Amino acid sequence: MSEKQINPLPLRLKQARKALGISQKQLGIQLGMEPGTASARMNHYEKGKHTPDYATLKAMADELGVPVAYFFCESEKSAQLLCLLDQMSDEEKDILIAQLSKSIDRGE
Repeated sequence: MSEKQINPLPLRLKQARKALGISQKQLGIQLGMEPGTASARMNHYEKGKHTPDYATLKAMADELGVPVAYFFCESEKSAQLLCLLDQMSDEEKDILIAQLSKSIDRGE
């Protein structure tokens, strides 16, 4: 039997929120949650007790300045790379894709 898979979403959500220096309540309110329940709802997401639907997850990502896929990165390096990629222009991404493709083709 394989090991239980750990959902990276709660950790990534907490990391992104803390990186901005805002509280669970502040984030919840910024997302349009009622002030009286915002902290508890965000806490449930960060503890993994509940998983937000895609619309809520997209709103969280937008508010926190990360791509939605960031919440699903299993490693720190993948999360960092994804955030850097998200900040690049399409032209910069095209150049990077070409460079990586050449490296892979050469077996580097």
